[in-house]
Parts: sequence; structure tokens; C-alpha cells
Amino acid sequence: MTQIATIEEILSGGYALISVPRKSACGHDCEQCAGCGMTGAAIKAKAKNPVGAQPGQKVIVESSTKKLLGIVALVYMLPVVFFLLGYFLSEGLGEGVRYAIAIGAAALTMVPIVLYDRHARRTDALTYTILRLL
Repeated sequence: MTQIATIEEILSGGYALISVPRKSACGHDCEQCAGCGMTGAAIKAKAKNPVGAQPGQKVIVESSTKKLLGIVALVYMLPVVFFLLGYFLSEGLGEGVRYAIAIGAAALTMVPIVLYDRHARRTDALTYTILRLL
């Protein structure tokens, strides 16, 4: 996935700190809408800087779509799957107990999600790569 970003500062080891505008399903034409409360929020991220971009420059960056889809599956699908497993595997119990078990199972998925987040930050698993200057 490619996006336009702005170089915020140069980091050591051939990396740069970039500012990437947040994307969403609504298109984020915030000046026209402002319905969701977002006002052009940006994400700060670390990016490999093989082109030697300098602070203030606009660049085209790329992130791994495969890794991103895996993270989306982990964060969104795992809680849903565990909720359903908790609900259907507790058949025969009272309805309130079944929902409590299902919610507990979904909450339990926060453990691997947080652990993966920490791992990704330590290993720079989700870094961008600057492709070219804009």
C-alpha cells in the first residue's frame, strides 16, 4: 500500500520519522464533513529512508499490505471468533453465563494482541519504506 507522507525528522541508521495522514472508509474529507470528530489526524511512523529525503519534504511511502492484513485479522477477527467460541461452547448454561463467558473469551484475546504489538515495536515489523520524493 502506498501513501503520501511528510518527513518530520531524520533518525539514525538510515531511518526517518514520517507523518502519514490517517485514512478511513469515509475518505476523510474533514473540511467538508467533520461528522466523526477527526480533523485531519496524522500517524507518526518510522520509515526506511533509502532516497535521503530531508525534513519537510513530501514523499511516497510503502507499507507491507500482507503484514497489515495479518494485523487486521488479529485485532478484529480474533475477538469475534473467541466471542463466538465462548458462546457456543458454553451451551447448556444460563444465557447470562454464556454471554459472560463469551465476553471473557473475547477479552482474553487482548493478551496476544498486546504481546504482538510489543513485538512489532521492538522488531520494527511495521516500518514504511520511502520509495521516492514527491
